[in-house]
Amino acid sequence: MQTRLAAALGTVVLTAGTLLGVPAAGAQTSAYPTTAYARVAVGNTWTQGTITWYNRSVAVVGTHKSVSAAGPAYCRRTWAYTYDSAGAKLGSAGSYASDTACGTTKDFSSFDVLADVPGGAASVRVCLDDGNLQDLLCSPPYRRP
Repeated sequence: MQTRLAAALGTVVLTAGTLLGVPAAGAQTSAYPTTAYARVAVGNTWTQGTITWYNRSVAVVGTHKSVSAAGPAYCRRTWAYTYDSAGAKLGSAGSYASDTACGTTKDFSSFDVLADVPGGAASVRVCLDDGNLQDLLCSPPYRRP
């Protein structure tokens, strides 16, 4: 009797453990959407890359180019701004100082721009900045896919 009870209890425990470890049907995770942003160019300098749309932020990554290292005004960085559906600015952030291109073409590390509202950013503008963090030219707004 005790052997049958132990075997039955063991079967119940194993079945429950197996069922709890299996994800529910349709509960698979999906990748966050990305948008390629077109080249934002001023003369022979530019930035281009991708935007990844998260729930309360976006990530921007890509490449920027500078043709001269004659000083900060000739260096290039990338900056981005997030907006809600009414067009109000939510956040801004830019590539890291270590990613600044001065007389070269340089990949920049992914940086996050806050969009701390339900659903996240409705749109993003990407700007080519000089080494003094002055916006030189910004893209039209990219809408969330």
